[in-house]
Amino acid sequence: MSSSLQNFIIKDHALFQMGRRGVTEEEVRNVLNEPGQMQEVRPGRWVYQVRHYAGDPPREFVLRVLVDLDRQPPEVVTVYRSSKVDKYWGEEP
Repeated sequence: MSSSLQNFIIKDHALFQMGRRGVTEEEVRNVLNEPGQMQEVRPGRWVYQVRHYAGDPPREFVLRVLVDLDRQPPEVVTVYRSSKVDKYWGEEP
């Protein structure tokens, strides 16, 4: 499976969560095009994630995009940012 995801749709729930959480479509596209990590959370559903800094003063976060890859086109189901980097970031290969 390729790590880059170019063609996808963003479901209404994900759009709502993006607006509520201040995550832009460009940020989602960047995560899906160049994920820092990908993890399967259940058959057909994957999380694409990147580490980034945000806020003032800047703090480290993980931006997670959950995608159902078992359909065409793949569907972004939710998006969120978490400060719990150690919890969500898997070990480096």
